[in-house]
Amino acid sequence: MASHLSTYIPSLPSNLRSMDTRTASLATIGTLTALTSAYIVRDYNQWVSFGSGGTHPTPSGYWRMTKLRWRAYWSGDDMRDPAPLFNVDGPQFLRGDLPQRKGNRPQILARTMPQRQKPEALTPTVKDRLHAIPAKYCNEHPDILTLDLSKTEGRSTDAIYAKPDLPGRHPSAKDKILGDEIAHVHPAENSLHVWLSGPDAKMVVEKGWGERFPLSAMGMCHPSLVMVYAPKSTEDVDVIEEIVKAGVGYLTGVQI
Repeated sequence: MASHLSTYIPSLPSNLRSMDTRTASLATIGTLTALTSAYIVRDYNQWVSFGSGGTHPTPSGYWRMTKLRWRAYWSGDDMRDPAPLFNVDGPQFLRGDLPQRKGNRPQILARTMPQRQKPEALTPTVKDRLHAIPAKYCNEHPDILTLDLSKTEGRSTDAIYAKPDLPGRHPSAKDKILGDEIAHVHPAENSLHVWLSGPDAKMVVEKGWGERFPLSAMGMCHPSLVMVYAPKSTEDVDVIEEIVKAGVGYLTGVQI
């Protein structure tokens, strides 16, 4: 019956069918373009708000960081795997074993640079003590340390620097990008970057206190620069201070 009736119903002209197909295709492309544009704008604004990792917060800087992000993604390298640090040179400055960090590791924001975790609420006491670390150690040890704005973070936060040409500095503690910078705290979400010796960096990653730095994994800077997660308690800050002191020892040769 249906096939019989179809002989009485005129079909659409071929040009109208083509117009419908083109309209649908254009609508799909338009929707995808709008969604992609909205994602890029949101991602760009988030990238700027969390710190641009020392790169100029401009569209060209964002494009540069996006290419690094793709490169890191396709490498499949797990920044929480300490295995690449097994043969990294340097003495150990951490005093004894670190305790295992309690709880799950934080969620890391989906980008390579800047390397940041999802923000977690801190008490004012914990936050104030954490952010006081750079000034504290530089004031206590002016013979070996200097406080200045972080070059690796685009001068957006304070950093601990080793004074140059200290005689006790380990020969492996050299890097053209990191220079003399030992550690800094990120204002947006309270994580840190700390430059450690290979054995100390390995222990930090193994015990769950941090993870490797993506550009280090790509061979672009020293392999034992690590991201240390934000503390949750004053006890966590105690451990973080030991980690920072280990970085000071590596770059100055002085155990503090």
